[in-house]
Amino acid sequence: MVRQLVIGIDLGTTSVKACAFQTDGHTIAEVEEMNKTEYPKQGYALQDVEHIERSAVLALKRLIEKANIIDGELLAVSFSAAMHSLVCVDSTGKAISPLLTWADGRSVEQVRALSDQDKQHYYELTGTPIHPMTPFTKLLWMKETNYAPYNEATYFMSAKEFIIYKWFGQRLIDYAMASATGLFNPVTLQWEPSLLQLTNITSDQLSSIVEPTTILTGISTEIAQEAGISSDVPFVIGSADGQLANLGSGAILPGEVAISVGTSGAIRQFTSAFQVSEAQSTFCYSFSSDTYIVGGPTNNGGVVLQWTKDLLQYEGDFAAFIAEAEQAEIGSEGLVFLPYLNGERAPVWNQDAKGNFYGLSITHRREHLIRAVLEGITLNLYQIGNALEQSIGPAHKVFVNGGLARSSVWLQMLADIFNANIYVSESHNGAAWGASWTALVALGHASSFADIKNYIPMNEPVVPIAENSEKYKAIYEKYISVQQVVAQLF
Repeated sequence: MVRQLVIGIDLGTTSVKACAFQTDGHTIAEVEEMNKTEYPKQGYALQDVEHIERSAVLALKRLIEKANIIDGELLAVSFSAAMHSLVCVDSTGKAISPLLTWADGRSVEQVRALSDQDKQHYYELTGTPIHPMTPFTKLLWMKETNYAPYNEATYFMSAKEFIIYKWFGQRLIDYAMASATGLFNPVTLQWEPSLLQLTNITSDQLSSIVEPTTILTGISTEIAQEAGISSDVPFVIGSADGQLANLGSGAILPGEVAISVGTSGAIRQFTSAFQVSEAQSTFCYSFSSDTYIVGGPTNNGGVVLQWTKDLLQYEGDFAAFIAEAEQAEIGSEGLVFLPYLNGERAPVWNQDAKGNFYGLSITHRREHLIRAVLEGITLNLYQIGNALEQSIGPAHKVFVNGGLARSSVWLQMLADIFNANIYVSESHNGAAWGASWTALVALGHASSFADIKNYIPMNEPVVPIAENSEKYKAIYEKYISVQQVVAQLF
């Protein structure tokens, strides 16, 4: 019997993942190609977009071989991608600058120079908080610093757009990726003219905006041969990783939130209305022409754990490193950690925010530091969740995806801090499955986005321990107190 398979390519910051799924949501195979980020100076976060494109080809090739996919089995391929990246491209499609990732904070001075009134106005126009993560502020920095590639560029793209242009010769961007630039108006569904004027670029230098179900045709014969696929296989543009992680985990109805923790992290909820908050504490990005996602992103997820592991010179694997947190009591014997190593987006929206250990004593050991870091990351997510609740209402179901969702220690901590059942799919590749489902909808193999709920193999929920949840209420109050005091020193 011929299998029916679909592939999701997830263009992440840390790696490119390619995952093959059956149409019922079960994972057949997955591969990963690592991406390298350079931090040459404070505030810089750079990648080689050509390397990312090569990683995507290689990941697809390796997946085809690993899953032994033959002609006629592959229904479609679709894309998920990290948001907020920016690369300058010339008229031939060649990258003439490094790729600036979401973590590149060089536009902090441009953000500071904007008045509070202007920040609020631009936020209300786009649903995107004014922060150095966005291509909008990155372009302001490029313009005001006379950045040579900006002056020479014909086009400006994200990593995903660059790959689509190279593979298909089309300059296209889906609603979610457009929304994340900070240059898109979700009400008019067009690039916002007033912001283009501020950055001194034109809409012709940006890609055409399309639905996530848009089918891509005419793949380069060379790329198809490299990847080991037929040039007739349909590709679908897909969406951003945040929206697709919600979709792929099943968090698509009112009151259902998804938490993703990979290199960075976020908590998000779908909505049918464009809405912003007075405090600019959340984003509101488009998914389609009539669907949006509200949430808050953090700069500081798994990257903080990796920093801690390196700092402590821990030589074991990542799972064993995190498991050491079980050796410490809840609250890490009074040790509080603010996880702002990369500045911070939600909940403080301050690129100058700094990480901090408070309460260190001579009795603290490695396991206490590890647990405090895990708790700090999770309490930060809980604070973002509180802001989201004020904006869109309470959550009654919490879904989790991303690399950290593999840790039973962290899942229990998350359940205890949120005092909620935590739902995790058997596959931790929610964004790739969300991209794959989008392809199935585009091709008519699935009737709606909502039907994905019937095709997500789920594990048993992780249930909060009442005693632990009570302890974490007091720990959270202390965390907020430390945060408020330390914020005065940023």
